Amino acid sequence: MRVLALFCGAFSAGIFLAQYWIPQRLLLSCAVAGFVLACTRFLFPGDTGKRVLLIGTGLSLAFGYDWLYLRQTVDALSGLYSTQQAVSMTLCDYAESTTWGARVSVKIDGVPGQAVYYGKSNLLELRPGMTLRDTVRFEDARHIRENDITAFTSRGVFALAYGRGTGVAEDGADMHSVRWWPVRTGQAMRQQIRTLFPGDVAPFLSALLTGDRTGLAVSPAADISETGLSHVLAVSGMHCGFLIALMGFLLRNRSRVTAAAVEILTLVFYAPLTGAKPSVIRACIMLSLLLIAPLVRRERDSPTALCVALFLILLQNPFAAASVSLQLSFACVAGLLSLTPKLYNVLRGDTSQRVRNIVAASFAASIGVIAFTAPLSAVYFGTLALIMPLSNLLCLWAVGAAFVSGMSVTALSFVCTPLAAALAWLPALPIRYILLCSHFLAKVPLHAVYFANPFLKYWLVYVYLLFASARILKRSGVRLYVLSALLSCATLVVTLQLGQSLYHSNMDALALDVGQGQSIVLASRGRFALVDCGSSNRWKDPGTVAGQMLLSMGCQRLDALILTHFDSDHVNGVETLLARLDVKALYVPDAPPDDIAALAERYRIPVHIVRERTAAGFGVGQLVLFPPVGVAGSNDLGLSILASAGDTDLLITGDMGQDAERVLLHRYTIPDLEAYIVGHHGSKYSTSDELLSALTPETACVSVGSNSYGHPAPETLQRLSEHHCAVYRTDLDGTIHLCMNPSRPSP
Repeated sequence: MRVLALFCGAFSAGIFLAQYWIPQRLLLSCAVAGFVLACTRFLFPGDTGKRVLLIGTGLSLAFGYDWLYLRQTVDALSGLYSTQQAVSMTLCDYAESTTWGARVSVKIDGVPGQAVYYGKSNLLELRPGMTLRDTVRFEDARHIRENDITAFTSRGVFALAYGRGTGVAEDGADMHSVRWWPVRTGQAMRQQIRTLFPGDVAPFLSALLTGDRTGLAVSPAADISETGLSHVLAVSGMHCGFLIALMGFLLRNRSRVTAAAVEILTLVFYAPLTGAKPSVIRACIMLSLLLIAPLVRRERDSPTALCVALFLILLQNPFAAASVSLQLSFACVAGLLSLTPKLYNVLRGDTSQRVRNIVAASFAASIGVIAFTAPLSAVYFGTLALIMPLSNLLCLWAVGAAFVSGMSVTALSFVCTPLAAALAWLPALPIRYILLCSHFLAKVPLHAVYFANPFLKYWLVYVYLLFASARILKRSGVRLYVLSALLSCATLVVTLQLGQSLYHSNMDALALDVGQGQSIVLASRGRFALVDCGSSNRWKDPGTVAGQMLLSMGCQRLDALILTHFDSDHVNGVETLLARLDVKALYVPDAPPDDIAALAERYRIPVHIVRERTAAGFGVGQLVLFPPVGVAGSNDLGLSILASAGDTDLLITGDMGQDAERVLLHRYTIPDLEAYIVGHHGSKYSTSDELLSALTPETACVSVGSNSYGHPAPETLQRLSEHHCAVYRTDLDGTIHLCMNPSRPSP
């Protein structure tokens, strides 16, 4: 019986229950219930009683510890929020740029846990270990404008500190402490990599070795994501395994104890160097335990190491249970440990043929990972990369070569930069191969499916039920699993067709949920157009949202991308969209800015500047583009779009203000509307009474998300109510689908 694994697993399960399901007020009651369960151990004989004791004890401690952690950290900070104080803080990392300056993780004197400090751009010049004094306003990291943001708390950050003064920095007392060496080494490695390697090779290698993906261009990042290779750039067990293999080669003549000690110290150093994400912490703990086991004459037991790693991470911060990195990392390893060996034995058969064994191992590992991570991928990323087994088979060997050679050359550059520069081609070759493979694989039809198709989640449940039934019955051996696989493929085709059949009315309009921004899909009988693609919410990816929706609708090529104007909350997702989808034509109100023009040139998209009323057939409907009618300002100098199908009409006015609305009504003939995309995200300066009275829209859609502008304004909602409009909002209702049939549209 795995005593340690059972206790750690029960404790971890209790923490997950406490974080996701059990209210804080019931935690102590649940802790008592767990203790009572442990006390029933004497009612069960032998190993069963021991299991009951371990499970009950683990659950009881988990609930009690979560309650105590909340009291000592979260509740202790409640009086700090919405106050302004002068504080002293220590920088824990290098700062990163934001829209208004920079932000950095800090440890504030007297404040539990870490905080994120938002200040001016001069933060980018500071180093970890430095002390910064400033007057800050504290906000709760768990809630931002009434939205739950778990990314902060999962990293142990419970307070956001917004700088209100100038900020005075100086060297801290422990500026040169060993504590900061890993972070500074990581920064030095990134600088050396940028110096040694050209083009997309440098950011790829930086991500591979140090976990920093910020420099990776949008196009290769999209290809890597689409082909299921994102795990390559998320530092985890694979990377730590490569590092240990490299260290083992260098220490091959040392004693086992010396080698293990050096390898464990290397892992301890490497974890903070890569950002100390849960995935790399998990890998370092597991590998350290597996290295220590034979030295103390214990069996190397991976499941126990996995449970202990999870226990230690959650003990340090119970909120880490909500970390996407942690959930994916542990799910991957669980799949590799439980499913992969069995599948490998089936695939390899009795043969000892080397090539077949390699293919079987790669395929089994991919299926093991997919089986345990597909639900998480669906929830967090809305996609399932079907081509992942092939992409892993083609690329993982190259990932190992790139990591080992890249780490060696980068380390050499600190000793002899010219020699390292001469050897830079060694890691560059496999990296270019990976980028080329991912680019071509991303073009393969059905390389991925997207959960923008609402039927796909039911298909996924059906697939799990199929294989679970095959597992329970298992009388027919492999044949039942083969039948389940065939049924899964056949029903997937049907599911994709069902998803596309939702958009076969005369015209469909979808106001996508992209947060505080706008992205409107128009579709008519196999023709597709997109109006705007942007968001000001950092946690939203409008290009990915729009791309996945269009691909799930069966769009192979976008007929028109229409940008009402060039504000970032309407266009900052364009690059990501173009990396995923071909576009036939781009329509803009004026000469596009340099970044949009460069994208159009790179993807060879004709640019049409709309200077007069432009009408074009669109499936069985029509699109009419109205040129700018305002006098000044990007909002009033934008395009308006009228989408018509039969006797139903939809108007999109971008961020147009009320004065420009009056000019639009006076200059052009616009029919009564069945649907209207509310102007400027519901701003009180748009959607005038004149427009509503003249066009009498029946349905109004507000594209809006978390914002500090007060959108949608109460005045705007009041006007819409007075004109008897049915109002739908993307922040409350998600993506809004309007079926533009000749009859009344139905959201």
